[in-house]
Amino acid sequence: MQHRPISYGSGFVIGCSSAVLIAILIDRSSFLTRGLLPIGNFVAALPIVGIAPILVNWFGFDWHSKAAVVVVMVFFPMLVNTVQGLRESDQMQRDLMHTYAASYWSTLFKLRLPTAMPFVFNGLKIATTLALIGAIVAEYFGSPTRGMGFRISTGVGNLSIDLVWAEIFVAAIVGSVLYGTVALLERAVTFWHPSQRVKDRT
Repeated sequence: MQHRPISYGSGFVIGCSSAVLIAILIDRSSFLTRGLLPIGNFVAALPIVGIAPILVNWFGFDWHSKAAVVVVMVFFPMLVNTVQGLRESDQMQRDLMHTYAASYWSTLFKLRLPTAMPFVFNGLKIATTLALIGAIVAEYFGSPTRGMGFRISTGVGNLSIDLVWAEIFVAAIVGSVLYGTVALLERAVTFWHPSQRVKDRT
């Protein structure tokens, strides 16, 4: 169980950060838009219960295989949301930046990424729960002595259904806390966005 925070955290950071970087590359190139997004759709459709044993076989029983499963789980939702967010700024705003002779990177950091933040945080909220599911599934297939997935597997095998429900309840609590943490961070970062002002009024 001690390796789960490492596998969860490292997989979450690697998957989400690489998705944002590739989303920026996709946004700059129509060729990558046509090439990478269909591949991403294909990978997202693969069943995680089939991918997890393969990744465990490749990376071994240490935390690396769990992190790899988490990366696969979080990458595509984060990529799709970030690409959509980068396209959210309207043409008039981009034209205004162009009249100020702003470079692509200046427009990206001062206009497009701030506008994309609600979409980025939406991807992060989805990724928090998917990452936890991925870590548990990886432990189910690839942890011989520890982890929540291992306990669920042995509990089912021993017909200890109370233990299985306890692990499910703990996973739900942890997932809810992580989701809430990202939601609070979203409110702090995107306080200026109209969606946050609507939430405040309600």
